Amino acid sequence: MTAVDTVAPFPSPPVTSVSAQEVPSAEGADLPLEGFRIGVTSHRRSQDLIEALERRGAEVLHAPALKIAPVQEDFRLIDDTRAIIAAKPDLCIATTAYGMRRWCEAADSFGIGDELLETLAACRMFVRGPKARGAVRAAGLADVGISSDETTATLVDMLLAEGVRGKTVAVQLHGYTDVRQLERLRMSGATVLTVTPYRWVKPEGEDKLPRLIEAACSGNLDVLTFTSAPAVDAMWSTAHEMGLYKQLIEALKTTVTTAVVGPVTAQPLIDAGLSPLVPERFRMGALIRLVVEHLALNHVRRLDTRSGNVELRGRSLRINGEQVEMAPAPLLLLRALLGAGGAVLSRDSLSELLELRGSVHALDMTVSRLRSSLPDGRLVETVVKRGYRIRV
Repeated sequence: MTAVDTVAPFPSPPVTSVSAQEVPSAEGADLPLEGFRIGVTSHRRSQDLIEALERRGAEVLHAPALKIAPVQEDFRLIDDTRAIIAAKPDLCIATTAYGMRRWCEAADSFGIGDELLETLAACRMFVRGPKARGAVRAAGLADVGISSDETTATLVDMLLAEGVRGKTVAVQLHGYTDVRQLERLRMSGATVLTVTPYRWVKPEGEDKLPRLIEAACSGNLDVLTFTSAPAVDAMWSTAHEMGLYKQLIEALKTTVTTAVVGPVTAQPLIDAGLSPLVPERFRMGALIRLVVEHLALNHVRRLDTRSGNVELRGRSLRINGEQVEMAPAPLLLLRALLGAGGAVLSRDSLSELLELRGSVHALDMTVSRLRSSLPDGRLVETVVKRGYRIRV
C-alpha cells in the first residue's frame, strides 16, 4: 500500500487506533454494506478495494485523486539512485514495500540494479514496518531495526539514539514526504540523501474527483476512504478550486465518514479539523472491516412499528423485508424520524434538517411525498401543534 500508513464526525481530538473487536461484528449479514455509498480515492490497488466493498453490497464511487508517475518517465529517480550508490551511505531507511520493489525494478531497468543492491547490502538497513521488511528481505538484504508503530518518526528516533553525526543516511521516501523527519536527521549532523521510487501526479482529463466532492457535499455519500496522504491533499486542492472546500469539510465533520488506512494518511485530515477512524492494523483488510462495523453500529436504523419492521441501511429501505424506493429528501426525513425512535420531532427541527428555511409548505410537501412512498402512509403520524413521529 502506498504512502500509508474512519468516523466519528467531530473536530480534532488526537487520532486513536480502533480495534475491530471493540465494535459488534456485521460480518454475519450477507451484504453488510447494502444501501451505502462509499467513495474510493486510491489509484494503485484500487480495484482490490472496490471489489471488496462491492462484494459486501456497497455502491462505490471511484475517483482517483492522484496516480503514480510511470517509472520510465522518472529520470530523477535514477539520478537520485546513482547519487546514493556513489555516496555509499552508512544507513538506509526503507519506508514502504512497494517503494522498495519499485526502486529495485527501476534500477534494474536502467542497468544499475546490482550496484544498488551491493550498496544497500553494505549499509545498515532500517525498515518502517513488516511489509517493508518483507520487501527488503525478498531483495536478498537484511535489516537491523524496525519501527514499533510503523512510522518514520520512530525510525528516526532509533537512528538518533545511536548517533548519526558525520554519517550518510539514505531514505527511501513514499508519495508523502515527512520533511520534519528529514530535518531532524540533518540537524543531528547527518548527510541525508533521498530517493522517491514513486511520485504522485494529478490524473489528466478526469472529472471524477469533482463529482465525488459534490456527492459528499450534497449528502449523497456515506464513507470516503483514503489510502495515501497525498490523495487527501489533492482533494483539498480540488475542493478549493471548485469553491467547495468549506462545504466539504463541514460534510466530513457531520454526515460523511472518513476512513483511512493508517496514521500517516490520517494526518492531513486531522490538520483540517477532522477525526478519521484508523484501524488498529494498518492494512486494507482491516480498513474494510472497520468500515463495515462502523456503518452497522452507527448508520443502520431498525424499528418495530405499527406498520411492521422498518430497516434503513444508508439508502436502502426495507419494510417487512420488502424493498421500498424513496427520493433523497423524504428518505432524510424518515431517517431522522426513525432515529427518534417514536419521539416527536418538531416542525422547526425537521425544516432545519431539510434546509427549508422555515417553509411550512415545503415541509408539508416533503411529509406528503414520504407518506405516498410508504406501503402504509400511517407510519408517519402528525402530532397537532408539535410535529411528526413514527407510530411505534
